[in-house]
Amino acid sequence: MANIKVDGQLVEVPDYYTLMQAAEAAGAEIPRFCYHERLSVAGNCRMCLVEVKGGPPKPQASCAMSVKDLRPGPNGEPPEMFTNSPMVKKAREGVMEFLLINHPLDCPICDQGGECDLQDQAMAYGVDKNRFAENKRAVEDKYIGPLVKTSMNRCIHCTRCVRFTTEVAGIAEMGLLGRGEDAEITTYLEKALTSELQGNVIDLCPVGALTSKPYAFHARPWELVKTESIDVMDAVGSNIRVDSRGREVMRILPRINEAINEEWISDKTRFVWDGLKNQRLDRPYVRKGGKLQQTGWDEALATVAARVKKAGSKVGAIAGDLAAVEEMFALKALLASIGSGMTDVRPAMSGIDPSMPRSAYLFNPTIAGIEQADAILIIGTNPRKEASLVNARIRKTWRAKGLPIAVIGERADLTYDYAYLGEGFETLADLAAGKGEFAAVLANAKNPLIIVGEGAVSHATLGKQAGRDTIALAAKLATGANVAEGWNGFALLHNAASRVGGLDIGFVPHDGGVCSADQIALAGKGELDVLFLLGADEYDMSAMGKAFVVYIGSHGDKGAHRADVILPAATYTEKSGTYVNTEGRVQVTTRAVFPPGEAKEDWAIIRALSGAMGMPLPFNSLTQLRGAIYAEFPHLARIDQIAAGSVADVVKLAKAGIKTKSAPYGSAVAEFYLSNPIARASATMGECAATAAGLRQAAE
Repeated sequence: MANIKVDGQLVEVPDYYTLMQAAEAAGAEIPRFCYHERLSVAGNCRMCLVEVKGGPPKPQASCAMSVKDLRPGPNGEPPEMFTNSPMVKKAREGVMEFLLINHPLDCPICDQGGECDLQDQAMAYGVDKNRFAENKRAVEDKYIGPLVKTSMNRCIHCTRCVRFTTEVAGIAEMGLLGRGEDAEITTYLEKALTSELQGNVIDLCPVGALTSKPYAFHARPWELVKTESIDVMDAVGSNIRVDSRGREVMRILPRINEAINEEWISDKTRFVWDGLKNQRLDRPYVRKGGKLQQTGWDEALATVAARVKKAGSKVGAIAGDLAAVEEMFALKALLASIGSGMTDVRPAMSGIDPSMPRSAYLFNPTIAGIEQADAILIIGTNPRKEASLVNARIRKTWRAKGLPIAVIGERADLTYDYAYLGEGFETLADLAAGKGEFAAVLANAKNPLIIVGEGAVSHATLGKQAGRDTIALAAKLATGANVAEGWNGFALLHNAASRVGGLDIGFVPHDGGVCSADQIALAGKGELDVLFLLGADEYDMSAMGKAFVVYIGSHGDKGAHRADVILPAATYTEKSGTYVNTEGRVQVTTRAVFPPGEAKEDWAIIRALSGAMGMPLPFNSLTQLRGAIYAEFPHLARIDQIAAGSVADVVKLAKAGIKTKSAPYGSAVAEFYLSNPIARASATMGECAATAAGLRQAAE
C-alpha cells in the first residue's frame, strides 16, 4: 500500500494503482476517453491530465502513471497530485479544443446524442469558443458488418474498439492505419468483423463514430423506458437492460455483473430485439379441415381440454429452450393431475439422468471461477457459439495466466491457443486412463476445469449411455488426486436458458414417463395421443405422427406449423419469469412491454387450461405460483444466488461403469445467429447469418 495526497486529501491505495484510480479512490472525478478499466492502457486522448507536485512542470496523463512512479517529498512527505488546479483546467480545455478541431458537431442527427461522453465532457471541461477555423478533416465511413454503423468523421482515435476486438473478442481485424492527419480506424481487409461480441464496441465508443446499425434513427435515449432484466439467448444468463417505447422493445444493452457477463453481451443478445415483434403469435388458432384457423380463447382451451380428457394419461410435454421455471412447474402439475409423468426439458437422447445429483448438470466452478483454473479441458462444445461470454472469460484467463487448454471434439477457432487431442469418446477414455501429455497436465493441476458441452452428453444416434459415460469420465478427470480441497472442476455447459431450471424442478421423465425422443417416437406410433410443446421447436416435427399437438409459444416457428392448437404466449421481455443459468444461479426477468394481441403469459395459459379441464391448479396469481415453487424447491427463492453442487457427488459420478467404446463429439449449436425462434424471426440475425456464411465460403 502507498499514501498519496489528492487535492489535499490523504488516501491509502495499492502502489500499483494508477493516478486515475487513486484520484477516484479519493472521490475526485477524472475525465477520460481512451482509458477503460477492462482494456490495456493507451494513454492517447490526454483528457485525464493531472498536476503532480514536485514532478515535471507539465500535466501528466493519470491513466498511464502509477502511484509508485511518484517520489515522496524532501522530508518523506507522501507524493501529491491535483485534479482541479488552474494548470489542469487549462490543459483539459486545450485537449478538448484539439479534439473538436475535426469533429463534425452533428449532434442533432447523431444516435449517440444524450449518451455521448464527448458531448458531456465538452460541456463540463471545454470552453465556449474554438480558435480553429480551418476545414474539418473528412474520413470515409467504413463497412464493418451488418451490426455496427460507422460515422468516422466523428472518430477521436481513442482506440477502444481496436483494443476490445484484439484483447477481449480475440479477433485481430481492426486497427489504426496511417499517421497524423491520415490516421484512420478501419478493418484491415475491409470486411465484416467475425466476432460474436462485436456489438460491444458501440458501448465502448465515447463518441458517435460507432453506433448500432439496426437501432439507427429509431429513438432518443430520453424517450425510452429502461427495464433491468435477464437474457435468455443462451444459458449464461447475462444481465441486460431492455429499453422500450410504448409496446415495442427498441434496444437491449448490457448491465454490469462481474460474476456473469462483466459488462459485455453477445451480439445475439444485443440485436435480437427486432425478432420480438416479427412472426408473432397474437391470437389462438385451431386446426380445422387441415388448416389452422383463428379462434377465441374459450374455443381453443375447450378443444384442448376435450382431447386431453379423451387421451387419459397418454399425454406428453416437451419444454423448449426459452421456457421459464413458472410455466414448466405449472405444466408438470397439469400433467400430474391426469396421471402422466411424460415431461422433458432435455435435448433428444440426453445422458443427463433424472436420478443424477445436481452437481452432474451444473457449471460447478461458476463462470467467474474460470479465472481460478490452472488447466482447462473442453469436451464436445464450441463455447464461442454456445456461450460467447464464457468463451471470453476463458480467453481472459488464458491471456492473464497462459494456462494450458485442450479440446476434444470440433476443431474450431476459439480465439485462444489450445492443444487439439481428438474428436471423440476414445480420446477422452485414453485421457482418463492417463495416456498422453495433457493427462499429466491435468494430473498435476490444482484447479483443473473440465467443460462438457451438450454435444458430448446428447447422442441422438448412439443413445443416452454415451452421454452418461462422458459425464463419468469427465468427473474422473475433475477429481484427480492433486485437486485442491473445495475445488469442483466439473462444468456442464448448457446452451438453453430453460435447461437447469427445468432439471431443478424435475421437468424430466418421472412416474413411468419417457424422454422427449421416446415421446415423439410413441406419438409417431399412435401410442401418445396429446403432445404439449412449450415453445419447443428444436425437434423433428414430422415424426410426431397423428398425435394432437398443442403449441404454447410466442413465434410462428416449426412447432406452430405442426400444431393442431396454438395458444399464443409471451416472450422473455413480456413476462416476469425465473431462469437458472448454467452455473445454477437463480435470476428473474422483468416485464418491459406487454404481449401483442391476445397473447398471455405461459403459466396463465396453463392455469386457464386446467380450469377448462375441470381440474383447476391451486394458484390464481404469479405470487401464489411462486409460493408453491418455493415451498417445493426452496433454493429457487434465493435470487441471484447459487445452490452449489457437491464435490462428493462428482466423485460418485466418476465411479460409474463405462460401456461406450466410441462416440463422436460435436457442437450442439450449428448456427450461432439462428439458434431459437426469436433469433430466427429477426431480420438482423438473418443478415448476420448470411454474412457469416459468406465469410466462411470466401475463406474456403
